Amino acid sequence: MYCPKCRTHTDHEVERVKKKKASELKAGQRRFRRVTSGYGGFPRPRYEGREKPTKRISIRYRCLKCKTAITSPTQRAKKFELVEAQ
Repeated sequence: MYCPKCRTHTDHEVERVKKKKASELKAGQRRFRRVTSGYGGFPRPRYEGREKPTKRISIRYRCLKCKTAITSPTQRAKKFELVEAQ
C-alpha cells in the first residue's frame, strides 16, 4: 500500500479501529448531564426501533517502515473478519 509519509509503496499492518471511551468534558455530554439531572427525565425520545442490519467499520493501516497510521473511510458490513495472509 502507498504510504504518504514515506512517499512509496510499503508493507502495512491492518487493524480494526475500536471505539474509545467518550469524554465527560465534551460540550454535548455536559449538556446531557445538566438536562438529565434532577426530575426532568430524559431530554429526547428514546430510540425504540430495530437495530441496523449492518455496522460501520473503520480500518487503520499502519506502515511497518515509519509507523504512520492511515484510516480508511468508514464502510458498512454485516460481517468483518481479518484473515492472516499467506
